[in-house]
Amino acid sequence: MTTMKKRTLFSTLLLLTLAIFSAGSHAQTPEKWQPDILGDGYEMRHVDQGSDYTGPVISTIIRKVCHRDSAATASDVRRGVLYVHGFNDYFFQQEMGDRFVDHGYDFYAVDLRRYGRSLTAGQKPFDVRDMASYFPDIDSALVEMQHNGISEVILMGHSTGGLTTAYFESRRHPEIIKALILNSPFLDWNQGWKERLIPAVGMLGRLFPDFPISQGTSTAYAESLLKGYHGEWTYNTGWKLIQSPPVTAGWIRAITEAQHALRDGHADIRIPILLLYSSESISGSEWTPAHNRADGVLDVSDIKKFGRELGPDVTCVKVIGGLHDLVLSAPEIREPLYRYIFNWLDRTLPPASPLPDSQNQPDQNS
Repeated sequence: MTTMKKRTLFSTLLLLTLAIFSAGSHAQTPEKWQPDILGDGYEMRHVDQGSDYTGPVISTIIRKVCHRDSAATASDVRRGVLYVHGFNDYFFQQEMGDRFVDHGYDFYAVDLRRYGRSLTAGQKPFDVRDMASYFPDIDSALVEMQHNGISEVILMGHSTGGLTTAYFESRRHPEIIKALILNSPFLDWNQGWKERLIPAVGMLGRLFPDFPISQGTSTAYAESLLKGYHGEWTYNTGWKLIQSPPVTAGWIRAITEAQHALRDGHADIRIPILLLYSSESISGSEWTPAHNRADGVLDVSDIKKFGRELGPDVTCVKVIGGLHDLVLSAPEIREPLYRYIFNWLDRTLPPASPLPDSQNQPDQNS
């Protein structure tokens, strides 16, 4: 073959490769970083995630990076936390992010498609038909973290975000993720006698995924959180509704399939897991003082039962008096909780920075 023909063939193959790559993969184009609504050093950027069954979707990455010693070298390990919120939720837990930054971790969170900062006009909030459809949203954040020099990630999820992160880790096993923290993960339904209907609703979800399913009218959990009621916190009630909205049969099917995929040893999560849950659950649609010291959303016995099956290295921690979102519990609850988390990370990984002394830790029940 002549030199000219070789060059022509090489050029043709190169162009063909680029064309196939461009056509076969959606370019996740991030916007520039801009100040986040939380202020105080938090930034955000949207990521174009192409289209799914609803049309165009985006995810949003939020971050706050810690200031490192000028003596740090390129060989030093740089660690970060990636947080994934729950259902009817978005990232607003600024205190939690600040704690990780103060302990030497860059903090990142993602608002998943159709949630919070990622919700666009005309979309049905919170809907999903396959929990794996959230994987690109998590992937985009991990790529961003790697791009910014982070070599080790602690993945953290709350409630449905705990289910999502456990499902992601069980299917992907990315090398960069070194530990998993689950804050009251949604590993089973808490519907009493209605749970017997879940398989039938799942079948309905295959045929009629948009069929609406009511979740009742209780506002007790929101009242235990919001400063305007009986709680301590303020957040956007257009993104985290006071009354949990109706879901769809397709959403129930997606949740159930992910839960079942993590059962009976099939999760195969090989990294250390910190499983956090309240000491008790509480029911009732009307707020009572007890709602401020218990999990008003999930059955904590289910969290412990199914959480232990996620992998060979699971540390179970019962947080006495904790709310469903444990980091939003009363100060006397969350302060020792944070100390426990950072001491667990110190035992599990070489410390990223000096940690505070650990006293008055939550009860450990492993």
